[in-house]
Amino acid sequence: MTAASSVIHSDPDILGGTLVFVGTRVPVRTLIDYLEAGDALGEFLEDFPSVTRDQAVAALQLAREMLTAHANPS
Repeated sequence: MTAASSVIHSDPDILGGTLVFVGTRVPVRTLIDYLEAGDALGEFLEDFPSVTRDQAVAALQLAREMLTAHANPS
């Protein structure tokens, strides 16, 4: 199991394959939307209690790792 698959996954039977947090039906995109809107991580976690803080932080760390791995050095 990869680090990503222990935190997020996609299953065609769950929301048509939308990327969600493991064990939930909460799309990862929802976390990004909250943060883009200026909401705190705590607010997202209050609104979606099925997502743990560890899951949310791990998903953000995965996103950071993917972005930096694909960044072009200046």
